Amino acid sequence: MKYVSVEEMVQIEQESDARGHTYPEMMERAGRGLAEVVQETYADLESRKVIALVGSGNNGGDALVALDYLASWGWEVTALILRSRGDDDPLESRVREAGGRVLEITGEGVRETIKREIPVHTVLLDGVLGTGIRLPVRGELGERLDAARRILAGMEDPPHVVAVDCPSGVDADTGEVDPSCIPAEITVTMAAVKQGLLKFPAFRFLGDLRVVGIGLPDDLESYRAVNREVVGYDWVKRTLPSRPLESHKGTFGTALIVAGSVNFTGAAALSAEGAYRVGVGLVSLAVPEPLHPALAGSLPETTWLPLPAVNGCIAQDALSVIEGYMDRTSGLLVGPGFGTHESTKTFLIHLLQSSSLPPMVVDADGLKLISSVANWEKDIPSPSVLTPHPGEMSVMTGLSTGEIQNDRVGVAERYAREWGHVVVLKGAHTVIASPGGQTRILPLATPALASAGTGDVLAGVIVGFVAQGMEPFAAASIGAWIHAQAGLTAAARLGNTASVLASDVADSLVDVMSWFDI
Repeated sequence: MKYVSVEEMVQIEQESDARGHTYPEMMERAGRGLAEVVQETYADLESRKVIALVGSGNNGGDALVALDYLASWGWEVTALILRSRGDDDPLESRVREAGGRVLEITGEGVRETIKREIPVHTVLLDGVLGTGIRLPVRGELGERLDAARRILAGMEDPPHVVAVDCPSGVDADTGEVDPSCIPAEITVTMAAVKQGLLKFPAFRFLGDLRVVGIGLPDDLESYRAVNREVVGYDWVKRTLPSRPLESHKGTFGTALIVAGSVNFTGAAALSAEGAYRVGVGLVSLAVPEPLHPALAGSLPETTWLPLPAVNGCIAQDALSVIEGYMDRTSGLLVGPGFGTHESTKTFLIHLLQSSSLPPMVVDADGLKLISSVANWEKDIPSPSVLTPHPGEMSVMTGLSTGEIQNDRVGVAERYAREWGHVVVLKGAHTVIASPGGQTRILPLATPALASAGTGDVLAGVIVGFVAQGMEPFAAASIGAWIHAQAGLTAAARLGNTASVLASDVADSLVDVMSWFDI
């Protein structure tokens, strides 16, 4: 799924129209796709009555086309025209000919009509304003939209709201939201995900985000030129490494995880479990020697490389213990639970000078330590995977966390190019940027992942895929998506997001991996 600005979407539609797949044809496909989502989701409702709030633009047209299809499938349909579409609108005529009602409300009876009509329907299509609007929503239309919002908010059992392309009142570029905006249960967006939908506060208004096609030609240059995509289930399923019946543990690689310090003992274990749960053949854990007795009993599947330690942290001469394992390692993770002791920094410098580093993931304190080393980005394998949260990204770049959060996609892309490595900028709607200019964004945000240790699990998941032979950008993209889904799954199992621990996320990786036939 492409991730586009409003301007890019306009260019895509213009090129499609010029190529002969016209605006009416695109609207027909969009309207049918919208109707299919409604039918598939709500067909079992006891009362199948749908009302569309319709504006004068294209998404109002999409809603009217959807009503025509729904009427043919047995729904009772009503179009409530909040802004006139002009005399003899053919789409309004289609709804009438299908047996539906078309009500164009004017004058002082507007609120009364809205108040009368909305409560007697079970589904509401919000097709008032589209992706091209700029806020605020002013005048008569804003008052009508707000009246509908207030009526819905005051209902004990309101209809299911389905937004057409975007909830009316959302700026589809910036993510800003007008006070009159109606929150949706489902947002059906057309052809591509508009960038503002995956920004706050807009994301709070989307509900479940669905994408439907509009029949674009396969070789549209303006569409192919978009290098940003949203990660989804279908892509993950296609891209996951296969697991042949004749496999053995060597088939799925070896992950070497160098992690831990006396203050962060659990980070190594969480990373190891993350790697194992996504299918790596073997995990070797290199931890400061004092941590080994505490961890060994909880991870019987893991092999161990106890490292010399200083004050419970990795000692500067620890490289000699792991050097001999590099040639049998297909994925290396460094950093979880490291701490920032000077001896660990010196160890890391020695590691960067090694001539035989396998594909690499750098996480947590490892990122802080390497960023203080001159030319670090040239010393690690290219491309490696870097997994900073905004605070760590701030340390690495000198930008404030506010600057980073205000332009998450742009910042991740900039430094992926400059450093020559894959950047996984964690947080709500995690951004995965490659040095080659491709970017993937997760359409997921949950406070279930806002607790200590969940990043260690993610780092382990990513190195688990790297060790299985996936190229780093794909491993990071799939790993981030599966990890986020595990957070959501853990929250659903526990009944809330506040109680989710990193270990719950690691456990839930099993559930997410079971979605795929591997």
